Amino acid sequence: MVEWRDEAIVLGLGRHGESSAIVSLLTRAHGRYRGLVRGAYGKNGRGVLLPGNRVAAWWRARLAEHLGALRCELVDAHAARVMADAGRLDALAAACALCEAVLPERQAHGATFESLTALLSGLEAEAWPSIYVHWELALLRDLGYGLDLGSCAATGANDNLAFVSPKSGRAVSLSAGEPYRDRLLPLPGFLVAGREGDKDEIRDGLRLTGFFLERHGLTGGGAGLPAARLRLASRFGADPANLEN
Repeated sequence: MVEWRDEAIVLGLGRHGESSAIVSLLTRAHGRYRGLVRGAYGKNGRGVLLPGNRVAAWWRARLAEHLGALRCELVDAHAARVMADAGRLDALAAACALCEAVLPERQAHGATFESLTALLSGLEAEAWPSIYVHWELALLRDLGYGLDLGSCAATGANDNLAFVSPKSGRAVSLSAGEPYRDRLLPLPGFLVAGREGDKDEIRDGLRLTGFFLERHGLTGGGAGLPAARLRLASRFGADPANLEN
């Protein structure tokens, strides 16, 4: 038998048979993992296996490559705390759906586990939209596609940064980027100024991170951003970036 115990965050579940479910988790040490939870839709499982909830997980299988059986105990009911707020609930669902879409199975991503844990707690703050955009930047870094927003790609200066190059992922200053505005992504000021973003800046932030997540993170043969992420973006008017060639 092969087994492990770990801290985990529920990413999603799908019904399997009458009362069981195949549950997807992001674990601290084992990465994204799936397993069969028997009785998931019964009295004991109700309210535990909601996306965003933190659980203690036990996984066991005869062989390592098998789906395996899961047992989960609730540690922190993040989902219940945001259930009454549609915006925060959209952010929680978007984050879980992105982890499900971009993280490879059974590969440790401890940095994303820690940042997702921080995001789930941060959703209770008034600045949750800004916290969410910063979380997507952290996800890109953990995937190996971090954006360089510290200085201008053309001049090396770190003042008046206003754009991001879609090719390099580097910041571009206002003066250097103005002639190529239609080919660049707007860089919202809150990402470099250490403050909370307003609604327009959150819109631009979601367009920015969404562009690079779709380009680099989603490897499912042309699959777009998950529906939950699109719902969150539409809340701020963040349609997909449409750049001139």
